[in-house]
Amino acid sequence: MSKVILKIENLSKQYRLGLVGTGTLGDDLKRWWANIRGKEDPFLKIGDVNDRSTKGSSDYVWALKDINFEVQQGEVLGIIGKNGAGKSTLLKILSKITSPTTGSIKSKGRVASLLEVGTGFHGEMTGRENIFLNGAILGMTKKEINGKLDEIIEFSGCERYIDTPVKRYSSGMTVRLAFAVAAFLEPDILIIDEVLAVGDAEFQKKAIGKMQEISKGAGRTVLFVSHNMAAVQSLCTRGILLENGMISFSGTTEDTIAKYLTGNKETVSDFSEFKDRSGKGNIIFTKIILGNPQNPTSVFKLGENIGFHFDFVVNNKIDTNKLRILIGVYNEREEGILRFDSDANANLAMNNNLINGKISCIMEDHLTIMPGKYSVNFALFNDGIMEDYIAGKVLFDVVNDNYLGGSKTLDNNSLAKVLYRHKWTLNKISN
Repeated sequence: MSKVILKIENLSKQYRLGLVGTGTLGDDLKRWWANIRGKEDPFLKIGDVNDRSTKGSSDYVWALKDINFEVQQGEVLGIIGKNGAGKSTLLKILSKITSPTTGSIKSKGRVASLLEVGTGFHGEMTGRENIFLNGAILGMTKKEINGKLDEIIEFSGCERYIDTPVKRYSSGMTVRLAFAVAAFLEPDILIIDEVLAVGDAEFQKKAIGKMQEISKGAGRTVLFVSHNMAAVQSLCTRGILLENGMISFSGTTEDTIAKYLTGNKETVSDFSEFKDRSGKGNIIFTKIILGNPQNPTSVFKLGENIGFHFDFVVNNKIDTNKLRILIGVYNEREEGILRFDSDANANLAMNNNLINGKISCIMEDHLTIMPGKYSVNFALFNDGIMEDYIAGKVLFDVVNDNYLGGSKTLDNNSLAKVLYRHKWTLNKISN
C-alpha cells in the first residue's frame, strides 16, 4: 500500500520587490505581532503573477501560488519548468531554508537538501569535518556518521583532499562531497536542485545511479530539479511542471517533459517580425517552411525525405560572398540528432546586389530518426559572423510507417535515436 511521505497544501510564497520590509518600523512591528499570533500578514496584498518577462503593476509578486501535491514513499518526483518558474523557491521552502507565506507542509522523517554548491559547508573546515557537521545537522549520531564515513569519502572521489579545507576545493569537488554526504547519510527525503550539472559526466551518471538505488532499493524519496531532460527521463517516476509559480501540469515523466517542451516552442513559419532571435541582423530569415513549399507539413513518415526552405532578406548592403547556413535537429530531451551544413557540399555565395532570395536544403537520404517530436535550430553566417539565429521555434513530428517492409510497423523506442534499413537472414544448419 502506498504511503504519503510529503504533503503540500495551498502553498504560496510572496516577495516584495525592491525594499525589504513594509517601509516603516511601526508596520514591521504589526507584521511581526501578527506572525507570532499565527495571524495572516496584515500587509499581504494580491500581488502579480510571477512572470519575469512582463512588467508588473504591483510591488508584490507571487513566487509560488496555491501549490498542492503529494509524494509517495520511494517516489522520484521530477520538478521542471523555465528559469524563474519557482522551482528553487519551492525546494528552499521544503528544505525549511525559507518559510511559506501561506499553506502547510507535512513530511515524515529526515530531509536532506543539495541546493547550491557548498550549501551547508563551512569553508574553513576540512572535508572530513564538514561530513560530521552535515551529519549532525541531519540528526545523525557520531557513531552513525563513522559507520558511513569510508563509503562517503570513496564515493566522492575526494579522498586525497578530505583533510584539506573545503574553501580550496573546486566547485566539482564540493558537489561530489556534498552529494555523497546527502545520499549516504540515508535521509528519508532527498531534495536535489540543478547542482549536479556542475559535476562531470562520469559523476552525473554515478549520482543518478545512486539516486535510483536509494529510491528503489531503500524506498527513500527523491525530489529532483533539473533542466537536463534526459536525466529527468531516466531517473524520475513522475513529474510536475511549474509555470509562473503555479503547477500547470502533473503526470507521468514522459507526459510532463512533452508538455514542457511543447509549451516552450511554437510552430512559426513567418519570421519577418520575429524578435526572439540573435545575430547582427544584416541578413535574416523571413520565412522557414518544412516539406514542400506548395504543401508545407510538420509531420513526416519514417523513411520519407525532408526539405527545409528559407526566404531571407538582406537588410544592409554588405559583401555576401561567404554565406553559410547550419540546421540542427533536436529530440524532446534537447539532444542533437541531425546536422545540415551548407559548407559541407555547397557554396552559397550570392550577388552583392541581392536584396532578398530563397534557399532550399533537401535531405537526399531517407529520414531514419525514431518516431517522436523534434525541434529545429537555424543559424545563418556570413564570412564567419553570425547574422541570424532562431532556436527551437520550428517543430516537426516523425510518425511510424512500414519503412522496413515487414509485417508490422516499428514500435516507439525511447532508448534509440536512429533506425537504419537492415535485413535479417536465417542460415539453417543441417544435422
